[in-house]
Amino acid sequence: MRFNAWFNALGFGAKFLVVFAAALVAIPVALTVAVIPVAAVVTAVSAGQPSSAPLTLVENASAASPAPAVPVETTEDVIETEIVPFASVTVDDAAIALGATAVTTDGVSGTLERVFRVTYIDGVESSRVQVSETMTVAPIDQVTSVGTYVAPPPPPPPAPLASNCDANYADACVPVSSDVDCAGGSGNGPAYVSGIVRVVGSDIYDLDRDGDGYGCD
Repeated sequence: MRFNAWFNALGFGAKFLVVFAAALVAIPVALTVAVIPVAAVVTAVSAGQPSSAPLTLVENASAASPAPAVPVETTEDVIETEIVPFASVTVDDAAIALGATAVTTDGVSGTLERVFRVTYIDGVESSRVQVSETMTVAPIDQVTSVGTYVAPPPPPPPAPLASNCDANYADACVPVSSDVDCAGGSGNGPAYVSGIVRVVGSDIYDLDRDGDGYGCD
C-alpha cells in the first residue's frame, strides 16, 4: 500500500522512469528463468543417450557369441518287407478231358525282406544303403492243368448175321445145315465155315473141339 501511494504521488515523467527501470531489470531475469528449463531438458536428453562405451560392449558381446552347434549324426538298421506275387503256369494233363482245365495247385505269395542302413543328421534322414536281401518265404506257383485225354472211339457194332446163319455162333456166319465143318479141315461137310467163330449158344456142330469157346481156331 505504501508503494502504491508513493507511486501515485510521482509525476508522469517520474512514473515513466520507474517503469522503464523495472523493465530493464525484469527482462534479463525472465530470460534466465526461461533458459533454465531448456537447459534441463537438453541435459536430460543428453543423459538418456547411450555413450560409445555400450556400443563397444555390444560389439564385444557379439564377437564372443558361442560357436554353431556341431550336427549330430546317428545310424540304424531298418527292415522293410515286400510281398512277392506268385507266378501262374500251365501243364498238360492226360487224366483230364481234352479242352477242360483245372487249378491243381493253388498259388501262394512269398515274402522278401530287405535291410537298409539309414543315416540321420539331427534326427532327419539323410541317406540309406541296402545291406542285405533275404527271401524269407518262397512263392509257390499256381498250376493249371489242361486236359489232353481223348476217349477212343467205341467199337463198331457186330455185323448182323445173315438169315441163314446159325444163331449159336458169332463173329462168322455158320450156315444152317445138317452138318458144318471148318473150312480147310478134315470134315466132310456138307457145309463149311471160314474163320474163327465164337460159341454163344450150343456148339451143335462140334466146332469148338478144345472147349475154349471158339471154334475153328
